Amino acid sequence: MDDSAQLSALVAIARRAGEAIMEVYGTAFAVEHKADSSPLTQADRRAHDIIVAGLKQLDPDTAILSEESAQEDVAGRSDWQRYYLVDPLDGTKEFIKRNGEFTVNIALVEGHRAVAGTVHAPALGVTYWGALGAGAQRTAADQDPHTIRVTAPCQDPVRVVGSRSHRGASLERFLAGLPRHAMVPMGSSLKICLVAAGDADVYPRLGPTSEWDTAAAQAILESAGGYMIDLEGQPLRYNTKKDLLNPYFLAFGDPERNYLALARDDEWTPT
Repeated sequence: MDDSAQLSALVAIARRAGEAIMEVYGTAFAVEHKADSSPLTQADRRAHDIIVAGLKQLDPDTAILSEESAQEDVAGRSDWQRYYLVDPLDGTKEFIKRNGEFTVNIALVEGHRAVAGTVHAPALGVTYWGALGAGAQRTAADQDPHTIRVTAPCQDPVRVVGSRSHRGASLERFLAGLPRHAMVPMGSSLKICLVAAGDADVYPRLGPTSEWDTAAAQAILESAGGYMIDLEGQPLRYNTKKDLLNPYFLAFGDPERNYLALARDDEWTPT
């Protein structure tokens, strides 16, 4: 299977999972909570099952790491050089709020780098996908796919995308360092996708995220000419440590803007 066919297959799997999510979305679904207090719904589980089944059929020799994977299924992940990294329902809080800003994330990771990915927002009817060296695309509703690209140089005022569910002193300090900016609120991995599509200039994530939250969107962003770096200025990489938490990071399109200096201001401590 060539790269284009594989990416098309990933998009199809994400859309099937999205259909299952939307079936739950219209019901009076129950909300449980995991050990870390994060919410869990029937939609998370159904999407997980569909994605895992689809990936095993597509690529049976490649491991799968999902947010909903059992511990025993990923016990040997430190040895994986190639695997799928999945968030069956990114933005469960947005799903519960029924604001539509939740996604299905599927990434292919090779050598600790997210090399291909798709992000599907079923309630919005929007899908993004991309692969390194092949560019990135977006389609909405029944429109034909079109190529997306980051905005560089960035706009004035700078369009800063931020979370609807997570906003604290760190982000406020970052914004205060920008002379002119416009805030674009958004949930889930759609924030990174907005930067990839040129609809926002920077996403400062100065708070915790997990690797399955970001991998698919990072592949899309970098395929669209953008950057995603930690506060040491290094690109985010995957499956390099014992836990699955990301460092704080910046996603942006214009390399000439020194966003890193704002995020690394040593007069404040990220919270």
